[in-house]
Amino acid sequence: MADFFDALSDKHIAMIEAQPVFFVATAAQDARINLSPKGYDAFRILSPTRVAYLDLGGSGNETHAHLAADGRITVMFCNFDRPALILRIYGRGRPVLPQDKGWDALASNFTLLPGTRQIFDIAVESVQTSCGWGVPFMDYKAERPTLKKAHSQSDPGEWEAKMAKRMSSIDGLPTRATDRYIAGDNAG
Repeated sequence: MADFFDALSDKHIAMIEAQPVFFVATAAQDARINLSPKGYDAFRILSPTRVAYLDLGGSGNETHAHLAADGRITVMFCNFDRPALILRIYGRGRPVLPQDKGWDALASNFTLLPGTRQIFDIAVESVQTSCGWGVPFMDYKAERPTLKKAHSQSDPGEWEAKMAKRMSSIDGLPTRATDRYIAGDNAG
């Protein structure tokens, strides 16, 4: 049975902080639904009604395009251990890039990683929990270092040029490119 809440509780926060992976879903009118898994230490709870996550450059920029067009976002966490639980955060998000007003304050909540492209700032509209009884037990081994390693070995000028070319989603929705390469505090 699903239960809805207006904000994150201490119990929700503890569950979220114990998860090594989360999933992000967005959509815009007449566009594909985008669903992406996220790892690393990239999610922050800023208050019971505000969360954010650090986004690294990858194969596309669908979340940015969808939030700019529509704003709706769902973040899902699954407990792969006990107790069985699925937690969804429904909200409205916005991309904050390094050149944007408010970047420094928002970025201060994170350890910036190599290839940081933007931070998604999300206003929590509701929280839903459900049983999670169909989610398998799984053991966490380790982070994959590949994405951080690839970004840390990138030439900053080439990286910025590559990001500047990614000005639209796969459905042609506009995005904005970051104006700088971020080596991150964990480069290497």
